[in-house]
Amino acid sequence: MNIKQPNASVFGYRITYSNTEFEIIMEKIIACYYLMIDSGIILPNDENKIRNELINNYLNDNSVRNKIELKNHYFQPEAPTKNDKGRFDIKIISQETTFSDTNAFYVIECKRLNGKTKFNNEYILNGIARFTNEMKYPFYNNTAGMIGFVVSKIDIHKNVDFINQLLQNTFIQINTEKKLTKKQINPCFEYSYYSCHKVGISTKIIYHLMFDFSKKVL
Repeated sequence: MNIKQPNASVFGYRITYSNTEFEIIMEKIIACYYLMIDSGIILPNDENKIRNELINNYLNDNSVRNKIELKNHYFQPEAPTKNDKGRFDIKIISQETTFSDTNAFYVIECKRLNGKTKFNNEYILNGIARFTNEMKYPFYNNTAGMIGFVVSKIDIHKNVDFINQLLQNTFIQINTEKKLTKKQINPCFEYSYYSCHKVGISTKIIYHLMFDFSKKVL
């Protein structure tokens, strides 16, 4: 895959494979986002309810899964952590790996964004940092994900720049090796990114999707 990463040699074959697998998962999530937008749905301005709509009525709905050929993964909202350190917004279970290794699952954290500093801080402190610093949430094959639910009309790319400025100037403890950088996962979707962070002795990758629900929330 054509991802530019620092110290790429440390990842080896497994991280390359996991990125490929995870990008496929993210592409399916993007497909469900477009189906939500096209449905004409109106959503409450509530992170959990937006997430539950995405999971229950799209990612885990059999008719949608057949339509987008989503066969090998199941999405569990509000899944408890093993150590009772919180709950995963989205736990992604794989038929091929999780059933044989209960630690083999991906995690995605969801946060609302409205272009304001408070919400951008939350995206970092109660999103990215839960993977990188608090280590409440695990990386599987050094990979995890974030979804930003954009609930106000903003310039999303500029807001990503604001998040990067916070990572660089304010939240240096996040140990960002690669700021949020555009990564085209779906040719029709322009708001996908990835970032790299040092956690212990390893470099971890977080993929970021920014879903514009600004016209769909009450």
